[in-house]
Amino acid sequence: MLHILLAEDHNIVRNGIKMLLETDQGINVVAEAENGLEALNYLNTGAQVDIILADINMPELDGMMLLKEMKGKNSAAQVVMLSMHDNEKYVLQAFEAGAKGYLLKSISAEELIFALKHVGSGGKYLCSELSIRMLEKGGQPSIQANEQPETIQNYSDREIEILSLIAEGLTNTEISERLFISKRTVEGHRQTLIEKTGARNTPALIYYAVLNRLIK
Repeated sequence: MLHILLAEDHNIVRNGIKMLLETDQGINVVAEAENGLEALNYLNTGAQVDIILADINMPELDGMMLLKEMKGKNSAAQVVMLSMHDNEKYVLQAFEAGAKGYLLKSISAEELIFALKHVGSGGKYLCSELSIRMLEKGGQPSIQANEQPETIQNYSDREIEILSLIAEGLTNTEISERLFISKRTVEGHRQTLIEKTGARNTPALIYYAVLNRLIK
């Protein structure tokens, strides 16, 4: 179970995100905050928080300042930024400050939940829209050369099949319907593929697959 602290100053937006997150049985929104200061005060209570999903723009203490304050705290909570800013400089600043994820507010509910679970399992995540934009510029989104396995691992026929469907842009639900398997099984295969390739998100996974000729 992932324990999420949701920090967002707009009530309607915060309530909407909370409703989306709570559709997943593996996620529990333990607290809400209108700014970074309230988020820090909640952490000071000693309550368990795995991930702080924080808006980058908040009054009193914004997301970036929250990241800086977190460095001085003995907390296991990771910070995932939620933002309307799609400028790459904000992305770089957030990750350099210690964020484990950067998501645009236009992200789908499915990707939001997947991103939080991925961060919760120890990874980092950059939303697909920004990753694809970086990929189109010729970069390697969220995967560095020294992070790629030294040898190509073995992949099952099912993993390659799912990888091909991911590359086509199908969601986990669409893949499960296409292959007549459960959505949870698809999620498991996707997570295994990410772990095997060293990719940090779906666009990076596709990049790796094409680069190593796992798919055409």
